[in-house]
Amino acid sequence: MSARAEFDRELEILHLELIRMGGLIEEAIDKSIYALEMRDKELALQIIAGDNQIDELERVIETHCLRLILKQQPVAKDLRAISTALKMITDMERIGDQAADIADISMRFGSAPFIKTLEHIPLMANIASAMVKDSINAYVKSDIVASHEIINRDDEVDKLFDIVKHEIIKVLTKSPEFADQAIDFLMIAKYLERIGDHAENIAEWIIFFVTGEHKDTKIL
Repeated sequence: MSARAEFDRELEILHLELIRMGGLIEEAIDKSIYALEMRDKELALQIIAGDNQIDELERVIETHCLRLILKQQPVAKDLRAISTALKMITDMERIGDQAADIADISMRFGSAPFIKTLEHIPLMANIASAMVKDSINAYVKSDIVASHEIINRDDEVDKLFDIVKHEIIKVLTKSPEFADQAIDFLMIAKYLERIGDHAENIAEWIIFFVTGEHKDTKIL
């Protein structure tokens, strides 16, 4: 097998590892909100435990990337592909952490009635989860158009966060005795807002992978 063919084979394996990690964090986001809605403590504990699998996969991908750099001596675009993967897994690992944090918070509610409906928080989660999935697909397909669409979608998550924040302020103004639950809801919304930011970061690194530019600055 030629050096080029071997590199392409290894790059395909890297893509599959990234897709797997993306699937795990997407699932963690979705399940963390379900655990909140259903008050499912067992599911929340599974999500928290499953974060170790995401962390381990980050280490596997990082090792794979470093091995490719050391063994294959990649040219510019190949080096961008590997560098992008290394940047992506940092954001992906943080997304996994934040999904686990949401699961952890979900266990605090017990059987007490929610102070507000969960209308906007699940919507934030759906958008953020789709952004994560689409960002991995955009990397595999080198899709700049999709990457820009992902970046634009982060505005939707930010707007929903503002809505949740203002709703919680209203609740606290009228019923300060619900402060603990209000803070927990605000933290969940903030974690989802950060997940959107991480998905946006991934999309920006995909644009770098294709163009060599990151936020309009030529790097490689």
